[in-house]
Amino acid sequence: MAVLIYSRNHPVEDWAAALRKEAPDLDIRLHPQTGNPAEIDVALVWKPPPGLLQSFPNLKLIQSFGAGVDGILADPNIPKHVPLARVVDGRLTQGMSEYVLLHVLRFHRQVDTMANNQRNRTWRWLPLVDASERVVGIMGMGTLGGHVARKLVDFGFQVASWSRGLKAVDGVTSFHGDDHLEGFLRICNILVCLLPLTPQTRGIISRRTLSLLPRGAYVINAGRGGHVVEADLLHALDSEWLSGATLDVFNEEPLRPDHPFWTHPKVTVTPHNAADSIPAHVAPQIVDNIRRLQQGLPILRLVDYARGY
Repeated sequence: MAVLIYSRNHPVEDWAAALRKEAPDLDIRLHPQTGNPAEIDVALVWKPPPGLLQSFPNLKLIQSFGAGVDGILADPNIPKHVPLARVVDGRLTQGMSEYVLLHVLRFHRQVDTMANNQRNRTWRWLPLVDASERVVGIMGMGTLGGHVARKLVDFGFQVASWSRGLKAVDGVTSFHGDDHLEGFLRICNILVCLLPLTPQTRGIISRRTLSLLPRGAYVINAGRGGHVVEADLLHALDSEWLSGATLDVFNEEPLRPDHPFWTHPKVTVTPHNAADSIPAHVAPQIVDNIRRLQQGLPILRLVDYARGY
């Protein structure tokens, strides 16, 4: 069985080595050394160029490197008759929880203010706010959002969630659907976006939604850059409606050198490294799906093309 590997960001040689270790019998090919396109059975891809997947006439499975598939679905010519599967990685999930907790606590414990005071040699006592008085709102309650929510509950924060469908998690106040988005936003002192990027969620963090947050709220986006209307976020920061923002994802990556996010005093920029899949840990589940394909068994972690996740 021939497996084609393509990624715009990942070290494809590392992925090839991990797959070969798990399944030495697989015919692993690295783009652009594809060979005969008709021989490709499986495409392991991340942000493939438009038309690449369509060029394999006998493709039987499209497998994503990670949990997100918006970079694959962005191809208007994607062969939708071919199953598309994603990855669910426990280490990636843990990494995302670490990232969100880090930046929630940075805001909660006023770390940036204290660092600025140190630079200015200013000794100023800062009042503490009990975690139980902060509401952290999570947009997106899939594998990542659910794990993050439980960690925040353990830290004593009030936690609220919003998703398209109702997702019940112990200790979390759940909102769902468009009708409940406003009520959710109005209580969030810290807003965390972990949504999948779909036509319905693109631009969801906008001037309108940001205006519904309490004054002084903080925004953390580790979902996708397309969730944020960047000009609207800058306006909310400059008008002092928001206290700050941590951004790991952007509409254009890498972030161009002259982008105002780089130098904005209220913005923390991280280079899309909140969490990532490690080849050695993810290869077994990818190989498992390939074996399932060979044996005619159901493919796991399938993506619904209509929903986009």
